[in-house]
Amino acid sequence: MRTIAVLLHHAVRIFDYGVIHEVFGVDRSDDHVPAMSLWRCSPGRTPVSLPGGATLAATHDLEALARADLVLVPGGEPAPPRADAAEVRALRAAADAGVPIAALCSGAFLLGDAGLLDGRRATTHWRLVDALTRSAPDARIESGPLWISDGPILTAAGTAAGIDLCLHLVRRAHGAAVAATIARRMVTPPHRDGDQAQYVPAGAGPLPDALTDVLAWARDHLHEPLTVAVLARRAQQSPRTFARRFAETTGSTPLRWLHHQRVQLAQELMERTDLPVEEVARRAGFGTTAVLRRHFGRDLGTTPTAYRRRFATPT
Repeated sequence: MRTIAVLLHHAVRIFDYGVIHEVFGVDRSDDHVPAMSLWRCSPGRTPVSLPGGATLAATHDLEALARADLVLVPGGEPAPPRADAAEVRALRAAADAGVPIAALCSGAFLLGDAGLLDGRRATTHWRLVDALTRSAPDARIESGPLWISDGPILTAAGTAAGIDLCLHLVRRAHGAAVAATIARRMVTPPHRDGDQAQYVPAGAGPLPDALTDVLAWARDHLHEPLTVAVLARRAQQSPRTFARRFAETTGSTPLRWLHHQRVQLAQELMERTDLPVEEVARRAGFGTTAVLRRHFGRDLGTTPTAYRRRFATPT
C-alpha cells in the first residue's frame, strides 16, 4: 500500500480529510514508517471548498482512483452526501480494478450510491444508520461496530472511528509496529478493534485514573495468566463491578481487550525481534505455539512465521 487516493467529493468534511492526511500524508520516515503517497482526486482536478473555510487543491482526476492501492472516501458535511454520476463511475471502476475502498462516517452513502455496499455488512455514524439502511436497502447496515471490513469494502462509524479504521488499514498493509508508531505520533490508541462499541452510555468520560493504572499494569504483565478477577483485584473492585464499569467506560469487555493486546504484542515481537515463536507465544501470554498459531489464523488469516516473513524489520 503505497498510493492512497482520496475522493474529494463536494461535501468533504475537514476532520475526515485531516485524519486521512495525518495517517497517510505525513512523512514519518524518521520513524521508519514506509513512504506513502496521498492523491487528492476530484473531477478535472478542480479545487474543492470544505465547510469551515478551507480549500483543497486536487493532485489527480477521478480516473486515478482505479490506479491506486487504496481508495478513501471521507464523510460529508452536511450529511449524508450523495454521489454524482462521475463519482459513481470512478468508484465502480476502482472496485472493478480490485482496489480496496474504505469510507469514513457518512462517506458510506457514496459507496451505497455506487452499489458497492450491496450484499455486504457496513456501518456509519449511529445517527445515520436508518438513513443509510433506506439508501442502501440491499446492504446489511449495523449500528454497533466502530468499523467493518467486508471483503474489499470497509466502512467506519462517526468521527474518531475513522482514525481506528485508517490505523487498521496501515496495520494490515505494513504491520502492527508501523501502525503503533503512527498512533504514538498522533497520541491516539494504536488499536481499537472494529467490534468495539461506537459509543458508551451517557456520563462516561475519560478513563478513570484507577482503570488507566490497571490497564498499564496489565500491558506489562501479558505473559501472566490474567483474568477479570485478577484485574478486578488490582482495581480493588469485585469482578462483576469491574467488568461492568470497564464496559461502560471503554465499550469493550476486559477479556476482549486483553486478547487484542496480546495479539498486538505478538505481532510486534514477530516484526521487531528474532525470538523463537515459542518465546513470542510465552511473552504474549498465549502459552504455547499452537495457541498462538490458532489466534494468528483466526484474527490475521496467516501463521506467525508467514507474518514474520512479510513484516519483519530488517536488522
